[in-house]
Amino acid sequence: MAEEVKTRTALGYQRPGLAVVLVGEDPASAIYVRNKIRTAEKAGLHSVITHLDASCSQQALDDIVTELNERDDIDGILVQLPLPAHLSEERIINLITPEKDVDGFHPMNVGQLATGQAHLVPCTPLGCLEILKREVGDLSGKHAVVVGRSNIVGKPMASMLLQANCTVTVVHSKTVDAASLCKQADILVAAVGVPELLDSAWVKPGAVVLDVGINAIEKDGKRKLVGDVNFADVADICKAITPVPGGIGPMTIACLIKNTLVAAKQRGVKQPVVKAR
Repeated sequence: MAEEVKTRTALGYQRPGLAVVLVGEDPASAIYVRNKIRTAEKAGLHSVITHLDASCSQQALDDIVTELNERDDIDGILVQLPLPAHLSEERIINLITPEKDVDGFHPMNVGQLATGQAHLVPCTPLGCLEILKREVGDLSGKHAVVVGRSNIVGKPMASMLLQANCTVTVVHSKTVDAASLCKQADILVAAVGVPELLDSAWVKPGAVVLDVGINAIEKDGKRKLVGDVNFADVADICKAITPVPGGIGPMTIACLIKNTLVAAKQRGVKQPVVKAR
């Protein structure tokens, strides 16, 4: 992507611009934002970070997003989630202009995803699909089970797998005998947010397992990050499994950069002409 950015700027287009808004001091969110900005800069993007206090008002956050919507040097806007409880995530998602919604969460982009017309899709499912295409190849006819039905991962992941011609089952908290359904999956995507919920009783031998979960637990007196899948119990029976951390996360960030470049192409803003005096 860095080479494509160089090529575009050499043709007179402005560098793609990514703006990230961080509210509060959540350590995990701060790490995610730092990694996103670092990767964006390595790819040659223009990046802007706005850090607001956790006690900021809804109006203050709204004003920041509105300003970024109007800035010509910004192609993509990402407000790091989750937000403090007194702030409305739905309001902010709806406020970001769809053309700059590099998270792919705006209702217009969600609708376009459902109808197969999307240009900007949620980064984590997009990263998962890229991994599957590399690991599995043609996904047609594969039985994919998605564990979790969130708007951020589960629902868009199911839509994308359907468009890749998989047969898709979505398992959630009200599903009866979830483990037996998961055991049928050729492709198993865990995105439920429960530490090490899925063990070998949930996984078919030879399945490809994508672990989207990232959960902090205390183990042996130390803080440890684990996924939704019990990696040690599952690794020997599946064909492939993504680790936590270091699996889906880097692909999510790469897809964020890809989405920003897509947004920049759609906007097609040229560099300002500087007139000689």
